[in-house]
Amino acid sequence: MSLKAIVTGGGAGIGLATATLLAERGMKVACLDLNPPGEPFIGIKADVTDDAGVRAAVAEAAERLGGIDVLVNNAGIGAQGTIEDNPDSEWHKVFDVNVLGMVRVARAALPYLRRSEHASIVNTCSIAATAGLPQRALYSATKGAVLSLTLAMAADHIREGIRVNCVNPGTADTPWVGRLLDSAPDPEAERAALNARQPMGRLVSAEEVAAAIAYLAGPEAGATTGTALAVDGGMQGLRLRPSN
Repeated sequence: MSLKAIVTGGGAGIGLATATLLAERGMKVACLDLNPPGEPFIGIKADVTDDAGVRAAVAEAAERLGGIDVLVNNAGIGAQGTIEDNPDSEWHKVFDVNVLGMVRVARAALPYLRRSEHASIVNTCSIAATAGLPQRALYSATKGAVLSLTLAMAADHIREGIRVNCVNPGTADTPWVGRLLDSAPDPEAERAALNARQPMGRLVSAEEVAAAIAYLAGPEAGATTGTALAVDGGMQGLRLRPSN
């Protein structure tokens, strides 16, 4: 039986890598995005801050897919700065996308997921939820909320047969990080610093994060729920001595 999956933010980066891998593994995939991709996916334009639009997009995806078994809540935006640097309007905006966006999509998908024999939700969280990173106060606050939300959803829906997990990527080599590097005074030095921050000495690839999402989404992880899987080059748990 071919599973049916929705991936939000499926137009680029981790979302597109995830959609591609799920499709390669035989799933039918609908990508919800402001700029959705085309074939081999079902591309549906959606803004996760618009509840009515989300409900319509999820309903369309369910109809075209023939149901929903997997939801990958990946859509999100970034933010830089300390608590002094972001105005209230930006705090509201980033929470609206990164946290409430997941709530809206999951809420719309639940009626379909309840009918699935292999229902799974995977939320894209971040190392920022479990480690204090400089200049990421707002972003970290949203991802901390995503981690707690994942645990609460897992508890709420376990008896309905719906598993809920999240992945915590380290700094990933995505278009968003690329834009951050481009805007830095010294992009090469900034990339070297980000590489060095992760014990493996390099950025995480979108494909590596996608592989973790695909595992948690699939039936192979049938006994796994309420789990945060770090894909961060060892950043969360390792404390290495300086090499020199």
